[in-house]
Amino acid sequence: MSLSDYVRILGRGPGRSRSMTEDEAAQAMTLMLRGTAAPEAIGALLMLLRMKGEVPEEIAGFARAAQAEIPAIPGVDLDWPSYAAGRTRGLPWFLLSAQLVARSGRRVLMHGWNGSDPKVRAGLAQAGISVARTPQEAADLVAREGIAYLPLETLHPALFDLLNLRDVLGLRSCVNTVCRMLNPGRADASVQGVFHPSYRQLQANAAALLGWQALTIIKGGGGEFERVPLKQIEAFGLRDRRVWQDSWPALLEDLPTGQGPEADCDLAGLWAGAAAPVAEQMVLGTAALALDTLGVGDAAGEAQCLWSSRLRQRAA
Repeated sequence: MSLSDYVRILGRGPGRSRSMTEDEAAQAMTLMLRGTAAPEAIGALLMLLRMKGEVPEEIAGFARAAQAEIPAIPGVDLDWPSYAAGRTRGLPWFLLSAQLVARSGRRVLMHGWNGSDPKVRAGLAQAGISVARTPQEAADLVAREGIAYLPLETLHPALFDLLNLRDVLGLRSCVNTVCRMLNPGRADASVQGVFHPSYRQLQANAAALLGWQALTIIKGGGGEFERVPLKQIEAFGLRDRRVWQDSWPALLEDLPTGQGPEADCDLAGLWAGAAAPVAEQMVLGTAALALDTLGVGDAAGEAQCLWSSRLRQRAA
């Protein structure tokens, strides 16, 4: 089949069009990734999906096919994608949370692309997270340092090209969601942030179809997996391969006296001990959610212990 066959499934018109099955979506994604599809057909398919609204089977099929095109990165416990554009966010405090999880002995693979916003990649060095140049180097870094960041353009150039069709089409496509579902380390657990709440259930249901073990999705700061401590958090995802939902109250009822919502330090300063209560709670709350995803019982307590001992660990 050519990609036009799948365009026809989606675009026949009222009463005749339908969503793709998981296998059909996987076949369509394979055609797009391998360069055998006409660019006009790719644009038509992506925009028809946007108008219709994706279903879990389509996202699962796309993600399964995209993952099959890249080598597995072994030894990963937690998948941590980062694909928000960042237009409404401050500093990427969640990078320190990921580092804390890695300090617990759980191995973390981060991957992503944030468009023209440089904050995430600029913050990696401050958080002590190395950038891998190849999937093999990512595997080596995860084994040696417990954490690595792999840019999407290095990890999956063909998927990166599809993601950047946004510049041509003028609209976001479901490829952004597929990138979050890529899980290149085939980890049992994943954490994901979204900007639009409706995607939480979509991604949870797609992960269930893919057979994932554990997943936590939140509407996080700037669309990343980052807990905002001044707000109640609603979490969606999976626990023990079953669809799951939970909520937690705000970590802070109000801003501390004399403190604004933005910290007066950068990531390295906060890690070194600068006083920034809101940012610190953001780091701790995000790390606790990630540890909970990994099955830690007292996740908040472990996050606090890791934070309290962080400087001693680095000195060692």
